[in-house]
Amino acid sequence: MSNAASKSFTLTDNQSGQSFDLPVIDGSVGPSVLDVRRLYGETGHFTYDPGYTSTGSCDSAITYIDGDEGILLHRGYGIKDLAENADFLEVAYLLLNGELPTPAQKSKFDHDVTYHTMVHEQLINFYRGFRRDAHPMAIMCGVVGALSAFYHDSLDIYDPHQRMVASFRLIAKMPTIAAMAYKYSTGQPFNYPQNSLSYAENFLHMMFAVPAEEYKMNPVLSKAMDRIFILHADHEQNASTSTVRLAGSSGANPFACIAAGIASLWGPAHGGANEAVLNMLNEIGHKDRIGEYVKKARDKDDPFRLFGFGHRVYKNYDPRAKVMQASCHEVLADLGVEDPLLELAMALEKIALEDEYFVDRKLYPNVDFYSGIILKAMGFPISMFTVLFAVARTVGWVAQWKEMIEDPGQKIGRPRQLYTGPDARAFVPLAER
Repeated sequence: MSNAASKSFTLTDNQSGQSFDLPVIDGSVGPSVLDVRRLYGETGHFTYDPGYTSTGSCDSAITYIDGDEGILLHRGYGIKDLAENADFLEVAYLLLNGELPTPAQKSKFDHDVTYHTMVHEQLINFYRGFRRDAHPMAIMCGVVGALSAFYHDSLDIYDPHQRMVASFRLIAKMPTIAAMAYKYSTGQPFNYPQNSLSYAENFLHMMFAVPAEEYKMNPVLSKAMDRIFILHADHEQNASTSTVRLAGSSGANPFACIAAGIASLWGPAHGGANEAVLNMLNEIGHKDRIGEYVKKARDKDDPFRLFGFGHRVYKNYDPRAKVMQASCHEVLADLGVEDPLLELAMALEKIALEDEYFVDRKLYPNVDFYSGIILKAMGFPISMFTVLFAVARTVGWVAQWKEMIEDPGQKIGRPRQLYTGPDARAFVPLAER
């Protein structure tokens, strides 16, 4: 990040004629920003940006997105290259440390994550406090937040060693916690993690193995699972990541911060979008009804919404969607699944790429459009879709949290507002109203 003294914008108050200089700060790539940190002190005005869509809340070296060109980079590496050539823990190491690991570093990192996958045995009792029909994301919020009650030795955010231990615990234990949430809902016994399995394989084993028979790992499914984790690992300053950073800025412990991120992720406009896609496809029911529902989507007075198309950031095709589309076909071909929902989805995709309504608004299929279909084919219930997103995104949250804590210039988050309520007024006693 650089700040050239010669580069600035001039803001002029047209009422007083007074001018103010706003310094320009350049990043390594992408749009520059106007530094407005002194704006209120010098002008008495705040900026107004609902949703913060034109505001840089921090500087970060982790993830870069060019929405117009459909580019997603993690530490400079394209998402397609990573998804096709690396495994999830290799990407996790990259996000946390800034560089791809050497073979020795990768081996140690894999070992350290693997040997943190078990959870405190007393945590099992925590699950029994939930109803069996509780949404798994509700369970995830509660259990992850409760980790601070079990791991007191990694709560000091100012101790580098404790930050490291907390990071490993979160990345390693999240699949275990997620699988336990699923098993609890089904009434099946919990499966302990297996140190001989990879990260993705271990998760599938904990999800679907039962004591009555041997679980046979399908390499196509484990590869698809690993790829899904990579594609969801981080995505710049989205709602849940910003929530993690905002919670972390207060000095909250790392488990509380990640629990806050999970809560934010739960919303259908964010992590719940792939679940919403399946529900939408089920509602449409058949490809012959697509025209009817596209018409409903066009109607501003109709509450129906098309999920899985477009993105707040990407104004072009979601680069993750291209990789996910390939995985979708691989999984369905291996399982021999002739899913009518896939036929419906493909017909809907074709319309989205050709229909004037979609093209004009650049509503291209996004990663959620395909991931829901893959997860359904693999046997995941719809209620677990967002949970899988949380498992994958944990490494991004942890990397962003770690970066923020280690930034000497970080401050507690404190957005301001445009007040539109009544001015100061006198209190009227109850008897006189």
